[in-house]
Order: sequence, then structure tokens, then C-alpha cells
Amino acid sequence: QIQDLTFLIKNYYLTELYLNNNELTDISGALKHLCSLQILFLHNNKLKKLGKTVKELKGMISLQTLNLFQNPLAYDPDYRLYVIYFLPSVQLLDRKLVTEKERESALHLYNPKRTWVMQSIAFGKRVDTSLETVVESRRCTQPARGPIMPSVIWKCSGNGLCSFCRVPFEDPEDAVLVRAMTRSLMEFSSVDWNKVATCHERRLKNKAEEPLEKLTVQFR
Repeated sequence: QIQDLTFLIKNYYLTELYLNNNELTDISGALKHLCSLQILFLHNNKLKKLGKTVKELKGMISLQTLNLFQNPLAYDPDYRLYVIYFLPSVQLLDRKLVTEKERESALHLYNPKRTWVMQSIAFGKRVDTSLETVVESRRCTQPARGPIMPSVIWKCSGNGLCSFCRVPFEDPEDAVLVRAMTRSLMEFSSVDWNKVATCHERRLKNKAEEPLEKLTVQFR
């Protein structure tokens, strides 16, 4: 029947904490100092505010096992994905392993901008156009072929010009395949750090420092 967690204020080095089957309604300010915690059971309590609860646990970078089921907050439609996104260290949530597919879904739901960036990057080069716009036009010398994958839509007009449009991908690897259909330029640069003067050497030298020699290789 525990309702208050102020008695845990000085327990900085706990690695396991079992607070299930109690009367907790709020854990704000009571657990965030437990940075070494690896296992935390909070199921079957009365925690209602998902955002405040997860915010309290964000500093637990070692937390791997977490139980929050049988709390009012667990009935939120996106509860599981919310916890997975904001607590990335958790591997076992509510007695169920966190899958890579769930992490991708959580990223798409709570950070769509980053998802768009992942989809628009291929071969080291970022595409500046949005996914919904036409990204290339070309003259077809052969009859139009069907879409290579569900994420690509081909459009051909009567004058022989064909183009394909990007739509949001379920799998970022699909975006890489689409970008591979066009000629992409790859560039790698390297510097010989053995020839770069250290801070100490720069202080001892009075002459101006020579520019760095950078080797850049480009290929398609």
C-alpha cells in the first residue's frame, strides 16, 4: 500500500527496484536520481499521467526492464510506442521484448522529420525535394514498366516522357533502392593527421601554419 516514495531519495546506487502492487499515483521527483537502475517494476499501481511518468524515467540510461502495465496510463492508445521512443534503453517492456519494428514505428510516430531524413538519404547524398514531388524526368526508349516496388509510382505521358514520384516508405531501405535507380555521386575526403601540428607545436612556431592537405575522391 505504498503511496509515497520520498524514502528513496538517498538510494542512488540501486540497480533493481520492485514497486509493483502498491497505491502509487505519481512518481514525479522520486526516481530520477536512480541513474544506475536496470530493472523497475511499477505495474499494478494507479499511475495516470504517461508523460510525467516517462519524464521521470528519462535519466535512467541503464534501464533495461520496465513494467508499467495495469496502470491507467497503460490504456493510452500509443502507450507502448511512446515509452519505447522516449526510453530507448528499455529492452523488455511489460514482459515483452521490444522489437526493431516497434522502434521504427515509434520513430515514425514521434519524430517524423527524422524519418523523412532517413528516407531521403542514399549513397551519402541528401535529396532536397520532398517525398511527394516528382524527383526526376526521363525520356523512355522502351514501353513503360510497372512500379519496381510499392513505394514508387511511375507516370508516363503521351509524348514519351516518364517520371516517378516518391511516397512515404514503410522501410527506409526502399528509399535507398529508389535512389540507386539514379546516378549518385559519392565523395570521400581524408586528411593525414600526422602532418597536422598539435596545439603545443602551434604555440612554439612563429611562422604561419601551412594549409592542410586534403585528399578528396569522387566516383559514381
